[in-house]
Amino acid sequence: MRILVTGGAGFIGSAVVRHLVLDKGYEVLNVDKLTYAGTQTSLTSVGNQAGYRFLKADICDRGAIAEAFSSFQPDRVMHLAAESHVDRSITGAKDFVDTNVIGTFTMLECARQYWAGLEPARKEAFRFLHVSTDEVYGSLGDDGLFTEETPYDPSSPYSASKAASDHLAKAWMRTYGLPVVVSNCSNNYGPFHFPEKLIPLTILNAMEGKPLPVYGNGANIRDWLYVEDHARALDIIAERGRIGETYNVGGRNERRNIDVVTRICELMDGFRPGRQPHAALITHVADRPGHDARYAIDATKLETELGWKAEENFDTGIEKTVRWYLDNEWWWAPLRSGYAGTRLGLIDPPKQGAA
Repeated sequence: MRILVTGGAGFIGSAVVRHLVLDKGYEVLNVDKLTYAGTQTSLTSVGNQAGYRFLKADICDRGAIAEAFSSFQPDRVMHLAAESHVDRSITGAKDFVDTNVIGTFTMLECARQYWAGLEPARKEAFRFLHVSTDEVYGSLGDDGLFTEETPYDPSSPYSASKAASDHLAKAWMRTYGLPVVVSNCSNNYGPFHFPEKLIPLTILNAMEGKPLPVYGNGANIRDWLYVEDHARALDIIAERGRIGETYNVGGRNERRNIDVVTRICELMDGFRPGRQPHAALITHVADRPGHDARYAIDATKLETELGWKAEENFDTGIEKTVRWYLDNEWWWAPLRSGYAGTRLGLIDPPKQGAA
């Protein structure tokens, strides 16, 4: 089995690559631009495996992507490459439109050209998995869950760009017959997570005795999914998911942001006790513009139709995650030096006299 993975040096992508190469024994071509959030140090365990290859390329570069298809001859595509941080999308939306929309268009077109030229048996077996987010659905109230039929209602430039890419993927299936499957996941966490995101930022700031920023009152709710559970789910969806269908992937672990931070503080108190409880470092800051109140995934379709189940609950997963960051400074320290935990996503006020 040959699988072309885009964004395989990122957080979720690297977990997928490790699973495919180490657990499944597949041949993998990892296509990644190596932006600020992509690092090959997340792939140290697969770097010397015979079935693993790496190509540094931008998914917007049609020539490079077409050549990757032609030379590698994949049986499947797992498309994860994306700009993914909501805060960065607020102040730099163009990068999100370029990568998430134009890049996905480029991937679909190159895949379509390649797929059209395959011999019948390989053409029948080919799959293109487009990996997306639950943020395309917008915000939930106090009750209910996102299902595969929930209408799209994105709030941020990031989620709007992912919604656009989802629609492109489905359109390429309906118009051209490209065998596309789409997945939408809840918030991921676990090892190798870039330090700007809530959980790793909280862990690392707690280690260094720095403030632990919490947006607003911390009541925003997310459904947390351990990244290795997600990687297994994506492999299953790519293998057995029905063409044209969407599969929601969630951990059934709803937590308020303030409770996530508090739990990390409790674990840090046990692992590295200080002169005061780590919760004393919690600092409430101005809320994110357009901050969705609640996300929660109904993963029933994936669980019943394809037989996937999350192996980690939040308590087991967060303990593993905190321990991993405590034990793996070699990985996060170089990234931390380039991003020290400063606030992102603040909207600059319009200049006086601007049109």
